[in-house]
Amino acid sequence: MGNYSIKDIEKLSGIKAHTIRIWEQRYQLITPLRTETNIRFYDDHQLRYLLNVSLLSKNGFKISKISQWSESEFHSKVQHLYEQTLIHDSSIQLDLSANDLMGAMIEMDAQKFHRIYENSVMLHGFKKTITQLIYPYLEKVGILWSIGQINPAQEHFTSCLVRQKIIAAIDRLEEPSSGDKYLLVLPEGEHHEIGLLLAQYIIKESGNRVYYLGQDLPVANLEQAIKTIRPHMMVTFMVDPTIVGSAESLIKTILAVDPDTKLLVATRRTPELDQIQDERLQFLHSMEDLSHIIS
Repeated sequence: MGNYSIKDIEKLSGIKAHTIRIWEQRYQLITPLRTETNIRFYDDHQLRYLLNVSLLSKNGFKISKISQWSESEFHSKVQHLYEQTLIHDSSIQLDLSANDLMGAMIEMDAQKFHRIYENSVMLHGFKKTITQLIYPYLEKVGILWSIGQINPAQEHFTSCLVRQKIIAAIDRLEEPSSGDKYLLVLPEGEHHEIGLLLAQYIIKESGNRVYYLGQDLPVANLEQAIKTIRPHMMVTFMVDPTIVGSAESLIKTILAVDPDTKLLVATRRTPELDQIQDERLQFLHSMEDLSHIIS
């Protein structure tokens, strides 16, 4: 069973903690659980419930009404919203699907995952699906991982499904014969590859050449690869807490290898990283950022 603080719920649902407390007190919308020491928390069921409440609220349903619905009526409204969105308003569907993917991961429901993914690709195309659905979803998974509320089985379950989809899409792209050279690699100890695969698709789809070296590459081998390839830009992700802790030293080492290679890093910003003064260094905040940087 999950154990989420109200701040965790705020990050995952987008609902301000202050708003959640008002909903609890004014409408008795949800009752937080309590530890033996009387510390409030929320479980997986309550997280899924608030994710759906957030979507209903954004689409015009009043909290005073939602709080009065029975469980079956609540699920009926959510399902109806999902069906209407698929038919009439695809702009809301991405937000709805991202929350639905969270539920698919928690429940380890592959069929549900495939349905959400295929619907999104049909409506929006693959690129918009990965930038506005899959990547935001993975950011939420990252939050769950950082607070210890996701087990490896759940994370591996959806990571493998996403990985399969992205690799299949990459294979369908033509191999560029020109364009800038991008080196994509994860440093030694880093195994979270999905973000790097998403970057590979976007860069290759834009007509640039990709040198994909994958995960867990020792620094000495990385330095040799930079000297050999002489890329326009190196793209890397530093997500694992042990890697984030040594990110400053690693970034400085990479920048020192080749004065002409730019570095794009997706990681948690720290004061130490913000103090690195090098115009070749940029930080990646979203996959849409990557598209802008390339263009």
